[in-house]
Amino acid sequence: MQSDSRTRFIPIGLMLFALFFGAGNLIFPASMGQAAGTDVWWALLGFCITGVGLPLLTVMAVGYSGLHGVREIANRVHPWFGVFYSTVCILAIGPCFAAPRTGTVSWEIGIVPFLDPSQLEVGMPIFLAVFLGVAGWLAASPSKLVDRIGKILTPLLVLTLGVFIVKSFITPLGEPQTPAAPYATPMFAVVQGILDGYNTLDAIAALIFASLTIGVVREAGFTEQKDIAREVFKSALIAAPLLGFIYIFIAKVGAESVSAIGVQETGAPILALSAQQLFGSGGAMILSAMVLLACLTTAIGLISCTAAHFVSLGLFKDRISYRAWVVIFTVISYLIGLFGLKTIIVSTIPVLMFLYPLCVALVILSFLHNLIGGRRCVWAWTIGFTFVMATYNGLQTAKIATGGLESILAEWVPLHTLGLGWIPFAIVGFIIGMIHKSLTKGPAQP
Repeated sequence: MQSDSRTRFIPIGLMLFALFFGAGNLIFPASMGQAAGTDVWWALLGFCITGVGLPLLTVMAVGYSGLHGVREIANRVHPWFGVFYSTVCILAIGPCFAAPRTGTVSWEIGIVPFLDPSQLEVGMPIFLAVFLGVAGWLAASPSKLVDRIGKILTPLLVLTLGVFIVKSFITPLGEPQTPAAPYATPMFAVVQGILDGYNTLDAIAALIFASLTIGVVREAGFTEQKDIAREVFKSALIAAPLLGFIYIFIAKVGAESVSAIGVQETGAPILALSAQQLFGSGGAMILSAMVLLACLTTAIGLISCTAAHFVSLGLFKDRISYRAWVVIFTVISYLIGLFGLKTIIVSTIPVLMFLYPLCVALVILSFLHNLIGGRRCVWAWTIGFTFVMATYNGLQTAKIATGGLESILAEWVPLHTLGLGWIPFAIVGFIIGMIHKSLTKGPAQP
């Protein structure tokens, strides 16, 4: 193996970091920091579990599995479940939520501060068209993602973040305030931080980005499964610590910002106003560059992976090419983005409460696959029980009536009141699956 191949994981890791680090990674740690106040470090611990640790484990699980991505992993439950779950995931992180969110966050933080109020109504549709158009154009050639993102855009992003970080330590905005109710104690802060980490969508995105990473590793000349898994692990170990470092900084800025800028509704104005406090009039320009770079790199990856997924499904394969799917999902992202950031955030939460428990269960089962003999029954029972509570969590978060179930679950299901009731359900399903395995014989899945 040539030396260039041995160090190829570095730009791949930087590409993976840039794909992950987008709109949600900027605004949600800032909001959490403001709300957590003096308990920010406890909240950050929980946030990093689902915002850093879980994406890291997810990428590693896909690499370890020897499979190509989320659909193949979910196929171990049932092929129909593989199609269903992978498609819901890809639509969530693609044109329905995350991709349009990259455009709306870029607009609110990176562009709005430079416009007069009279220009906002006309300016947003034009900006979204240009922003998502550029993302779609870059996504149309996925083989060039490493060179365009890992070697060019990511260093620029890290540079702008570095300037912001140094300044925030030299001249802190203030002292953290009393934590809001959900973060009132260290334990509550950790749990709420875990749930806040869902909002980044990174663990779901990791199921998709892992397949892209594996493809790039193969293009670098690695063909053996053990070599591919090793390179994917090394790339993930570059991306994850970078994410954690950025979260620490942004949460710190959020926690220290209340006395200077007051409590804000979302992370977008927290970052914008904090930049103005730290840098004066030049702060908005620095933050604008940082946000545009972060969101653009993520939008490229999301559109690319969504198009690739639908190509793999074989839908209209003789009529719609990869590039045509890129155009379709770029247009859909644009139309949804016109609803605005707040509407997108509110609409995303119920879907996340459904997707995340299933994602965690799939990741854990991937690491246990050999231990359970590759038996489908263990996968099916575990995911089946998890699916029940994940569906309930989604319905409850969406304010859809669930009868008198809430009082029953709150009394009888451990962790339910913390939003983690799916964990005991998953454990019960796993135990039943292992019993089923011990009582029956069946083939091992690959």
